[in-house]
Amino acid sequence: MRPTPDIATALYNTGIDPFTKQQVYVAKGLRDRKMLRALMQFFKPENWFTVREALIEPARQDLIGNGCDCLIPAQPPKEAIEARRKRANDPDHYHTVANPAKGEEPGERGAGSIKPKGYRPGRKSAKRRQGKKNRGGSAPRP
Repeated sequence: MRPTPDIATALYNTGIDPFTKQQVYVAKGLRDRKMLRALMQFFKPENWFTVREALIEPARQDLIGNGCDCLIPAQPPKEAIEARRKRANDPDHYHTVANPAKGEEPGERGAGSIKPKGYRPGRKSAKRRQGKKNRGGSAPRP
């Protein structure tokens, strides 16, 4: 026998408030959940960039600034920039574009060689196509 879901579980799974029967927004994607968490912890300097993105998306730039009614300052704090750099330089962070400073060729890492598509002069099928084209009995056009 399965236990009955509580209110939060029912709301998350259905997207409907069980009391008012109204549709509510439920953040199910990773990006949306990160933005909501950052908005709840807007006072943490490392969340500055995420909070800024979350405020710009619904056109709430009025909450960005140095006034007393703003959530975050207009300029990122030093801690936010350092946290962003630390995340970018993390060894687990995967860069898809090669680093020319290390002598890597431009393009994606690990992609291997790209197979050529389309017409290739040395293929048997290319020769067959050329043969069929001229077999029609009519002379080639000048």
